[in-house]
Amino acid sequence: MVYKFRVILDAEEDIFRDIAILAEDTLEDLHNAIFNSFGFDGMEVASFYTCDDTWNQEDEIPMFDTGDVPGEQKTMSSYLLSDILDKENTKIIYVYDFINMWTFLVELAAIEEIKTGNTYPETLFSHGEMPDEAMEKHFIADDDEESYNEFEDDLDEDDLDMFEGDDSFEDYGFEENWN
Repeated sequence: MVYKFRVILDAEEDIFRDIAILAEDTLEDLHNAIFNSFGFDGMEVASFYTCDDTWNQEDEIPMFDTGDVPGEQKTMSSYLLSDILDKENTKIIYVYDFINMWTFLVELAAIEEIKTGNTYPETLFSHGEMPDEAMEKHFIADDDEESYNEFEDDLDEDDLDMFEGDDSFEDYGFEENWN
């Protein structure tokens, strides 16, 4: 079977590519098809992310095993497209270059028979030109979560006066360890 994807750059303008690839190819093959169709050099790290129907990011599928135990984490090359995408699960997010955060919404648009004579993967259609820079990302916390800064407390200089003149603290001479 052939999977036909629409890969949309997360940008203000419509920039997308339609890509046909074999269902038995891996996510790594899809990664290669995407960066080639958008004109990247392929020298940057990328990841796919599973997501729900409204594009909420879920589990990461990285290029390389970055886990604590080598071989424990599955990578792009471990997943066949048909293992994670089908008629019910059609969406996945792709992020290329974690410095610039080029983010793409990848949607399975059709599953078709292989056409004799075609070479896969193949860019079927290209719309829009890549901007010079990726869109700036704004990360917004959920409204129901309390704002918290681990370095901020409710103490100010006046609150520290309570320790002045208290001789119960022993001087362990730590200054000598810093020389």
